[in-house]
Amino acid sequence: MKFTAGQIAELLNGKVEGNEEAIVRNVSKIEEGKPETLTFLANPKYNQYIYTTKADVVIVNDSFEAEKKIKATLIRVPNAYEALAQLLEMYEQSIPQKTGIEQPSFVDDSAKLGDFVYVGAFAYIGENVRIGDNVKIYPHTYIGDNVKIDDNTTIYAGVKVYKNCVIGKQCTIHAGAVIGSDGFGFAPNANNEYKKVAQIGNVVLKDYVEIGANTTIDRATMGSTVVQKGVKLDNLIQIAHNVEIGENTVIAAQSGVAGSTKVGQDCMIGGQVGIAGHITIANGTKAGAQTGINKSIKKENSIQFGSPTMDMGEFNRSYVVFKRLPQLKSQLDELKKKLEE
Repeated sequence: MKFTAGQIAELLNGKVEGNEEAIVRNVSKIEEGKPETLTFLANPKYNQYIYTTKADVVIVNDSFEAEKKIKATLIRVPNAYEALAQLLEMYEQSIPQKTGIEQPSFVDDSAKLGDFVYVGAFAYIGENVRIGDNVKIYPHTYIGDNVKIDDNTTIYAGVKVYKNCVIGKQCTIHAGAVIGSDGFGFAPNANNEYKKVAQIGNVVLKDYVEIGANTTIDRATMGSTVVQKGVKLDNLIQIAHNVEIGENTVIAAQSGVAGSTKVGQDCMIGGQVGIAGHITIANGTKAGAQTGINKSIKKENSIQFGSPTMDMGEFNRSYVVFKRLPQLKSQLDELKKKLEE
C-alpha cells in the first residue's frame, strides 16, 4: 500500500501538521518506527518515542502537546487509538474475501446458507442450520443442528458451536472456542454420587460480540446463557451456564464467571478474575487482575481489587496495614515479651 499523510488525514477527518506529501507504505510501533511507515501515540507512557521515532507519520490525539521538535509529520484526531483501529479495519476489508464451499466438507441438505458464504474444508454444518450473508466459516469448524448465524459473522478454524445456539451479526469467534458445551450441572445422591443434570438450554451471542481463542461458553440448564451486544471476551475464558454478560463489557484472559451470575453492562474485568455464582455485578464495575469477586457488587462504576474483593479505597487503606504485617508482628512480639517480664 502507498498513501500520503494528506490522504490518511482525509480518511480520518484529521488535521496534518508537517509534510502532507509524506509517504506511508506500512505501519510500525512508535518505538520501532521505520521510514515510510505510519504509527500512533495514544498512551502518554510512550511520549518519549515521538521525538526519536523514524516513522514518517504519527497519529496523535488533539490534546497532545509537544515538548520539543518532532521530525515526523503529525495527524491530529480526537482519539488516536480509535483512528488507528479504523485504518486497520479499512485495510483488512481491502483484502480479498473467500467465498464458496471447499471440499471435503459436509453441509446438510436442510441447512440454508446466505449469499457469499465461505465454508472451509473439513467443516461440518448440521441439520436446519441457518447462516446469513457474508458469513465466514473456516476449516475444521463444527456447527451443530438448528444453529442460527446472522450476517457478516466470522468463525475461525476449529470452533465448535453446539446445537440450538444463536449467533448475531458481525460477531467474531476465534480458533478453538467452544460455544454451547454442557454446563457443569451434577446432583449428588444418597450415595454421594453425582448424577448429571441435562443441560437443555442454549447460548445466545448478540450482535458485535467477539470471542477469543479457546474460550468456552456453557449452554444453560434451561433458558439461555446470554452474551449481550458489543461484549468482547479475551482468550481462555470460562463462562458458565445461565450467565448473562451485559452490553459492551470486556473481560480479559483466564477469567471465569460461575453459573447464573449477571454481569452488568460497560464492565471491565481484568485477567485471571474469578467471579462466584448466583451474584450480580453492577453496571460499570472495574475489577483489577486476579480479583476474587465472591459477593454481589451493587454500587455502579466501582473499582474492585483483592481476593476476596473490596472497593479500591478500602483496598488501599488495608494495603497500608497488611504490607507492614511483618513489622507489626515483631512489635507485637516485643510488647508481649515486655508484658510477660
